Amino acid sequence: MRLQCEVEVRSRLLPTCGLRGRAKGAHALLSLGRQPDRPPGRGGPSAGHSVYLMVCTARDRAGARYKANASNLKTFLAAVRLAHRGTDVEALPLSVLVPAKTSEVEKPKTKMIITSRRDYPLTKNFPYSLEHLQASYCKLARVDMRMLCLKKLRKLDLSHNHIKKLPETIGDLVSLQELNLHNNHLESFCVALCNSTLQKSLQFLDLSQNKIKALPVQFCQLQELIHLKLDDNELIRLPFKMGQLSQLRFLSAARNKLPFLPSDFRNLSLEKLDLFGNPFEQPNPLVPSIQLKIPLTLLESAARATVNYRIPYGRHLLPSHLCEDLEVAKTCQCGNACLSCFIQTTVTMNLHYVAHTVVLVDNMGGTEAPIVCYFCSLTCYSQFLDRYLQSNR
Repeated sequence: MRLQCEVEVRSRLLPTCGLRGRAKGAHALLSLGRQPDRPPGRGGPSAGHSVYLMVCTARDRAGARYKANASNLKTFLAAVRLAHRGTDVEALPLSVLVPAKTSEVEKPKTKMIITSRRDYPLTKNFPYSLEHLQASYCKLARVDMRMLCLKKLRKLDLSHNHIKKLPETIGDLVSLQELNLHNNHLESFCVALCNSTLQKSLQFLDLSQNKIKALPVQFCQLQELIHLKLDDNELIRLPFKMGQLSQLRFLSAARNKLPFLPSDFRNLSLEKLDLFGNPFEQPNPLVPSIQLKIPLTLLESAARATVNYRIPYGRHLLPSHLCEDLEVAKTCQCGNACLSCFIQTTVTMNLHYVAHTVVLVDNMGGTEAPIVCYFCSLTCYSQFLDRYLQSNR
């Protein structure tokens, strides 16, 4: 009979010397079994068997043996109670004492770091107790499904591999706080992950040095994100509702293909921002893109009213494509919503408006970048234009 537990050994003599007897606990294998009182062939036949308690630790695999004393083992197992009652030792369901295996006396493994293909486990499962797993430089073409059974995993590092697509089931890792996918071959970020339990757990996400061109609108549902790295991708735009990431403090999206920033970007409150090396366009508020229909269509008017007056809606009331349109409604400078009818232009924003520390946008020492502005009507655009012209006189 064996029991894995934490064992703390104390000396009863220390208190008499005025010393504290508490010792550090050790992970151990506690065994109850039988052993001959005198080995056969040494001084005659064996004198019978006695019940012993054996404690094996990582430092002492052979184990320290203690002859069972009923007064100290009352609660151990039913077999001990039977021995105390005088039951024949030979009749008890006890195994012979043997040294412990290494895996039986080691503490549950919480961290595993693999940095080469030859060290990657192909035949053995990952320990279910893992909280931190790194598997870098292993030439993985996909996420190993065995990793997705690690429900205690808090940090997963799969950097420097060849992963092209993420499985939706990564969202089943309910404790995952850090996900590092630096230097892979990703071309997108799965919408299902944005709708998973990662919404409540994920705080650090590294997608740098991949081939991602755009992130889905739903990406901004990962509202516990604190640190986001998007450097060295092929991003042509940032998520439309970027400002919803209220916990975000560190953002880097250097060396992408961003022509401008989304209008919602001004709602961020960052500690550090790095947008170096993007081909930002020169803003020109005097040359807007006009997609305004006068009078407004019935669909546009109804959609604006739904958003402005916060009328409840859902896929049980409206077709799914209309729900999707409402979820990406643009916001005019006056605070009202607009969907497909609007005037769009770009203006310059100093990035210190949203971040305490700003990495220079270019080699010229700039800290400004173009940001999109939307206007729901000619009136709103005219008012903006008047203010703009007055400030630039």
